[in-house]
Amino acid sequence: MTQQGPHPSSHFTLYSRSYCHLCEDMLAALRAFMARSGLPLHVDVVDVDTDPQLTDIFDELVPVLYAGVARLDGAEQSAGAAGEAAEVGPAGQEICHYFLDEAALQRYLAQHHG
Repeated sequence: MTQQGPHPSSHFTLYSRSYCHLCEDMLAALRAFMARSGLPLHVDVVDVDTDPQLTDIFDELVPVLYAGVARLDGAEQSAGAAGEAAEVGPAGQEICHYFLDEAALQRYLAQHHG
């Protein structure tokens, strides 16, 4: 039996930056949500300060949680377009920013895990 990676709708990207207390708080809240939900969720944390394009896109908006898989090689995979190459930028659908919006995350999961 071949083991596959997480379903795209259970993969998220947290755009963040170092020394950001809101970013640390959102990641902690997201981990607590994941533990409570019991769903196999995967989260990639991307430091926006490592790429000038990401810094331009997000600036002071971080932390931002997106549904989808971000790749750091100048391309992305979104929940709806897995495998399509694109410029560096946000993956998939924005779920929330600044603070974890559990209601928005639950709505997204209900739509995609129904």
